[in-house]
Amino acid sequence: MIEVINISKTLPNGKKLLDNISFKVKKGEFVGILGASGAGKTLTLRSLNGLLKPDSGSVVFKNEIGEKVNICTLSNKKLRKVRQKIGVIFQGYHLVQRLSVLENVMIGRLGSISTFRSIFYGFTDAEAHEAMGALEKVNMEHLANNKVSSLSGGEKQRVGIARAIFQKPNLLLADEPISNLDPKNAKLIMKLIKPLSEEIPVIGVFHQPEMTAKYCTRVIAIKEGKIIYDGEPNLSESQLSEIYGEELSTLALQGK
Repeated sequence: MIEVINISKTLPNGKKLLDNISFKVKKGEFVGILGASGAGKTLTLRSLNGLLKPDSGSVVFKNEIGEKVNICTLSNKKLRKVRQKIGVIFQGYHLVQRLSVLENVMIGRLGSISTFRSIFYGFTDAEAHEAMGALEKVNMEHLANNKVSSLSGGEKQRVGIARAIFQKPNLLLADEPISNLDPKNAKLIMKLIKPLSEEIPVIGVFHQPEMTAKYCTRVIAIKEGKIIYDGEPNLSESQLSEIYGEELSTLALQGK
């Protein structure tokens, strides 16, 4: 579970980037955050794992032992520990191109092992076997020994999902995970992400309302730093027009 309570972020010139954002996401929910460019979607997502510190408000996260912690008030050391249980799927994949697919998956758990072990011993055979299991869930086990640099964009994103699975997170964040993909691969990635929400809360930033309507259980829309919609994923044309304004025509062309 993660609960965002009245978070706000203001620039020195007084412009509000986030304005009293509040919502709660539980296991079983796949929440898509929508909004025009610059609306505050990514800033909201970055607040959920402490990459952005709000000026006010709280981000309450339930850790692996069921304790509730306010991410906004944690020291750097405690925040790093909490992040070990927050998986992230990135728009740009964030993979090490020269390493193999399997090695990239195992990197997802580097923060959970000691520096000494990571330098001198690396991962155990049991962990490698577990990483292979994560790759099997995204149908990538047959490419485990291939270098990431040889993969297509869709394949790289599947490796990113496997890495998140291997991390065993209590929360999964997806930062525009399908923006760089063609429609076929975008659908495949959404189909892989959706079942993960049965075990942990999943929150993603998207530019494709037709995808969130089909795969998400709920949609949050942000405009000028404020939540203007929080509810069912199927949005009407008038609702989309309110959310996106002039950008709506561009999105319609991209969806074709």
